[in-house]
Amino acid sequence: MSCADKIFQETITRILSEGVSDEGQHVRPRWPDGTPAHTLALFGVTNRYDLGKEFPILTLRRTYYKSAWDEIAWIWQKKSNNIHELSSHVWDEWADENGSIGKAYGYQMAKLSRYRDVTREGIEKAFGKDLTGKTFYFAEDGSCMMDQVDRVIYQLVNDPASRRIMTNLYCIEDLSEMALYPCVYSMTFVVCGNKLNALLNQRSQDMIAANNWNVVQASLIVYALAACYGFEPGELLHVIANCHIYTRHIEIAKKLTAREGFEAPKLWIDPEVKDFYRFGRDSFRLDGYRYHDFSEKIEIAI
Repeated sequence: MSCADKIFQETITRILSEGVSDEGQHVRPRWPDGTPAHTLALFGVTNRYDLGKEFPILTLRRTYYKSAWDEIAWIWQKKSNNIHELSSHVWDEWADENGSIGKAYGYQMAKLSRYRDVTREGIEKAFGKDLTGKTFYFAEDGSCMMDQVDRVIYQLVNDPASRRIMTNLYCIEDLSEMALYPCVYSMTFVVCGNKLNALLNQRSQDMIAANNWNVVQASLIVYALAACYGFEPGELLHVIANCHIYTRHIEIAKKLTAREGFEAPKLWIDPEVKDFYRFGRDSFRLDGYRYHDFSEKIEIAI
């Protein structure tokens, strides 16, 4: 059984045995039939994955890792907030008539901020001399206007010892214009030796529907950045403030905890890709990915 399977089952078992119900309280989420979507929840769940040893994908049921990457590309590469630029339909319920989810996710990644420690030499070192299509620029005062993803890449290349390499999607002044407050809202990158580690912060986690999806996405980001900029993949630390199982998912959760998983597959990354923005869904391959069939429908609370 993979380590990801073990962590998933241990977390579900804890929620089922120790989780606190929010029945009787006002809750925002609703089921498609309009009834309140209640949960069993734990506070402050922390899970750690060693990405150097194993790609943390579930075998208890299938995780569509290429679709997971598509959403990452939508946010981190395209920096989009419009579902018409997304291959999957995971955001359809939150989009307006024009396809926008408001000032969320990719919109926040694309926002330019002012940095005074960026140099032209550092820019060339991180991005090369051909800057066609890049949005960063130097202002009249010598500072550089740069978005969050480019900032992470710049720091990893020029200042990997920095303790300030991070992204943050939870922009307070824009929350009222977001279709959904970000669930996964920040990643902090820490280089120790030659290993690239990451801390993923999540305010709320639907364990059955989304847990491994988010873990796989964050892991792929680490693998991609490490492969491009000269690091080995280290650890992913996943911190979840409210970790829950919806009451309509409890029977599914019990079935998943009763299964015996398979060994973890091996992740192949295209060695020719040396630019984060050039990674695509076919830049990754899982060799030996075995998983249990899963036919149960997972309702999504809106």
